[in-house]
Amino acid sequence: MRATLVSTLVLAIGLVTAPSAHAEEVVTINVGDRPSAIAVNSVTGAVYVAGSRAVTVVAGNLVVATVDIGGPLSDIAVNERTGRVYAANAATGTVTVLDGDSNAVAGVIAAGPGKSTVDVDEESNTVYATGGPSGEVAVLDGVSDTVREKLPGPAGPLAGVAVDDGRRLAYFTGERNKTVEVLDTVGEAFVGSVPVGTAPDGLDLHEASNTLYVANSGIHHMSVVDGATRTEKATVLLRSAASAVAVHQSSNTVYSNGGPNGLIRIDGTKNEVSGELTLGTNAGDVAVDQRTRVVYAADPQRDALLAITGF
Repeated sequence: MRATLVSTLVLAIGLVTAPSAHAEEVVTINVGDRPSAIAVNSVTGAVYVAGSRAVTVVAGNLVVATVDIGGPLSDIAVNERTGRVYAANAATGTVTVLDGDSNAVAGVIAAGPGKSTVDVDEESNTVYATGGPSGEVAVLDGVSDTVREKLPGPAGPLAGVAVDDGRRLAYFTGERNKTVEVLDTVGEAFVGSVPVGTAPDGLDLHEASNTLYVANSGIHHMSVVDGATRTEKATVLLRSAASAVAVHQSSNTVYSNGGPNGLIRIDGTKNEVSGELTLGTNAGDVAVDQRTRVVYAADPQRDALLAITGF
């Protein structure tokens, strides 16, 4: 019976077709060895790329700084209000803080073993870092650059994090249990668990509709989660498994690396694939500038950042 179900799923996935799409411009920017994560400050236009040993800073499609902080770096986030940038190093269990004005190291926080992913609550100037076998969440103070508290994880290892600072919630993907875990950032307690697809990884939130998009890296679909009811309300079939997702807020457009040789674009009002852009590479992390709508994709195969306009 299991073999029949798997065959049926593979057949269904094989029938998925995505309309081809174009971009007005794709610029390739050399950012150094193995770019793994991207963060965009949509206020300043600066793009921060985490690599094997350094954070590369890009502005106007030009590299303006390279900050060697050791590595390999696994994730990066930016607080657009303060300009601070946070880079996670799972191997050392640290989060390095950069000053976005000077691009200098402002501090190093001992977040705990295996901390591999970070996101920022801009309302409270708090950083959440997780990773490692226990799923522990380190709560970091953005003013003092210290660990404020460590919260026990509810579901084993946690793979990704997205903060909804307006609703004072943080969402974490639970890879082992195929869930999205919901943290109340005021009470600092986990308050919900949403079943999603296999090996959920990256996730992002469309704030106005309170909708989460979850990239399931173990299966060819993206989970769409209703943040109000905390249920999976839809799935979007993709042509390959995805690990990263980024939402453009004003247009409710979702971008993901769920295309076999590029990116997938999803219409967030319909939860349907609206275009596929072939880039000739298996894209890594994805981010979008909320002001300009330029989409950025990591290209680890060519040690590059792709800046994509008009997709």
